[in-house]
Amino acid sequence: MSDAIEHFAGKLRFETDVSDVHAGKASLVVVDSRGAQAWAQGHIPGAVHLPTADIAGRARELVPAGADVVTYCWGPGCNGATRAALEFARLGYRVREMIGGFEYWVREGLPFETDHGPDRRPVDDLTAPRSAITCDC
Repeated sequence: MSDAIEHFAGKLRFETDVSDVHAGKASLVVVDSRGAQAWAQGHIPGAVHLPTADIAGRARELVPAGADVVTYCWGPGCNGATRAALEFARLGYRVREMIGGFEYWVREGLPFETDHGPDRRPVDDLTAPRSAITCDC
C-alpha cells in the first residue's frame, strides 16, 4: 500500500495537466521545449520558448530563480517535456511536466498562438467536456 501512495504522490509532485496549468498559469513559468518550427506552428500564450538543448545555457537569463516551472512538448507520444524538466531539475528549479503537452492543450479547446496570431480549436469531447473548462476530476 505505501508503495502505491509514494508512486501516486510522486506523480502529482512532478506532473500536472493541461487544465491545472490553464487555471494556474499566472503563477507559473510555462516552458515550451520544442524547436522553432513547432513554436511557430502553435504555442501556449505567455509560454517561454526554450528548446531543451538550450536550457542549461539560457534558463537563468529567461526563468527567474525560485520560479515554479512547467515544461511541455508535443504530447503524450513525446518525452521532450520530460527531458526538459530533467534539465531544469539539474539547475535546481522546482519543475513539473505538463502531461498531454501542446496536443491536449489544443484538443481541450484552449487558446494558443501561432506566427499568424491567436487561434483556438473546438473542444475534442474525447478529452474534455464541451461546455466546461475542466472535467471536475
